[in-house]
Amino acid sequence: MKIDLTLPLPAEAFIPHRAPMRLVDTLISYGDAGGVVEANPAADCILVDADGALDEAAFVELLAQGYAVIRGYKDTLQAKEISEGYLVGVRKLRVTGRARAGDRLLIRIRTVGSFEGFAVAEGEVELNMETIASGSIKLWIVGAGSAS
Repeated sequence: MKIDLTLPLPAEAFIPHRAPMRLVDTLISYGDAGGVVEANPAADCILVDADGALDEAAFVELLAQGYAVIRGYKDTLQAKEISEGYLVGVRKLRVTGRARAGDRLLIRIRTVGSFEGFAVAEGEVELNMETIASGSIKLWIVGAGSAS
């Protein structure tokens, strides 16, 4: 049976994260090296405080989950089992804005390198077409000789 992979698609189809740890909602677009994922943090998200503000630590998790969705979609397109991966590093994280529960965030993420099972991705988190966080993440892809 063939699966309809027409975008947009629910992010949870491509990642193991479930509530309350799943922060991303929808895969919006996909290209060879990356894509765009949407997140709408809810007021009851564990990374949203009592005043409705999203904790800065959430930006790293948004980048990592955004990458996982893109990678899972790519694996699915190639008729492979969805890869298991782990965040192993963060570099140059820059937070220049704030987000709140209910905000529509866009995570733009792209793979910039891979070597012996590791992948490096760069991305931005946008709110109202303004970048509010950016950075580079390193991931270990289980069983991957090449994490492209």
